[in-house]
Amino acid sequence: MAALAKKQEAAAARLDAMSLPVGGQWASEARKTALARLAEMGLPDRRDEYWRYTRPDSLTQSEVPAAAVFETGEAPLFDSFDRIKVVFVDGVFDAEQSDDLSAEGMTIERLVDAAAKDIHWAKDLYGTLETNGQTPVERPLAAMNTAFATDGVVIHATSKVSKPVNLIYRHKAPTSDAILHHLVKLDAGAEVTILENGPAAARLNKVMEVDVADGATFHHVRAQGRDHERRAVTHIFGRLATESVFKSFTLTVNGRLTRNEAVLELTGDDAVAHVAGACLGDGEFHHDDTVFVTHDAVNCESRQVFKKVLRNGAIGTFQGKILVQPGAQKTDGYQISQSLLLDDDSQFLAKPELEIYADDVACSHGSTSGAIDEDALFYLRARGVPKDIATDLLVMSFVAEAIDEVESEALRDELIARLEGWLERRRD
Repeated sequence: MAALAKKQEAAAARLDAMSLPVGGQWASEARKTALARLAEMGLPDRRDEYWRYTRPDSLTQSEVPAAAVFETGEAPLFDSFDRIKVVFVDGVFDAEQSDDLSAEGMTIERLVDAAAKDIHWAKDLYGTLETNGQTPVERPLAAMNTAFATDGVVIHATSKVSKPVNLIYRHKAPTSDAILHHLVKLDAGAEVTILENGPAAARLNKVMEVDVADGATFHHVRAQGRDHERRAVTHIFGRLATESVFKSFTLTVNGRLTRNEAVLELTGDDAVAHVAGACLGDGEFHHDDTVFVTHDAVNCESRQVFKKVLRNGAIGTFQGKILVQPGAQKTDGYQISQSLLLDDDSQFLAKPELEIYADDVACSHGSTSGAIDEDALFYLRARGVPKDIATDLLVMSFVAEAIDEVESEALRDELIARLEGWLERRRD
């Protein structure tokens, strides 16, 4: 009780400096309800089970740790794709840099516009999946997001959409503090691809709630920007209906602190959920993937594939759980988390979990951590490949399993090319 009281006091002190955004009745009620959840839970603490490997302090304190803007000089990611660009600068929608938001097969609106309307489909989704995701593990920073998100997009896909939607985040102010909340609703049989890239802000709190109806398909590919000092906590909540498909992949390079949470509910029979990620960390880098997949239907499949490459004292964390509810027979659940440590100073902390209440299932998990394969390195060097290039080739081979989770070959090629470029410039 004393620990909870301390967390609640910390939340009260933090919330004193914040005010709820103005919106319509349904949005205001959802925000007040989220605020009440947050006040009851309190802010996360290092003693919390799911924060034992990651310090939440800089994500919760009132003062935003400064992050110098990092100019890469690179061509923007995904520029070669015909897509709908939606641009946010330090967490604020930028209409001038964005494309026309009208598109065949879907509607795209700003969250602030949807929240101002008395009647809108977003009413039934905003905060709903986030609320469901609070059990059995509390996620107070997601509740904070639902209460205080100031911008975002709401996307409603009614059929198969030919163009991906590219959410582009740009960081301009050294102490910007962005809170973004996105909603994605897919009707039965619809299909949409969401691309995300860029650092967003000095500190980012982002939630995406995705409701995938019967037979619908959701693709998500995210590249988190190269700003060295940025801090971010993101949540993606997904609900999958019968014969639906959800696939999400995240590539992370650099950043001081990144925590990506994925909370998925498979509620319809024959649903498929894949969530994967790869990260490259160097120096003062802490990267945390926390995943919770609940099987609550028959004959569903889930995959968790995470690869981390760490050096110069970087820290990687993976917490992944597969929960199979009673009656969720013929579940196929797979989870793998692996790290490649390029020196003796880096760390990989893993907590894989299975909790199964059905007897006709095929579930497995594994986690490994180790140094680069010296035999493979010797093989390449013996054939004239310099050590740094040989190392990068082995790094690319190591992360390939995670990148292969991306459905689109063109997107896979784009990510591989960008990753190879980053590795090459690191050698210079």
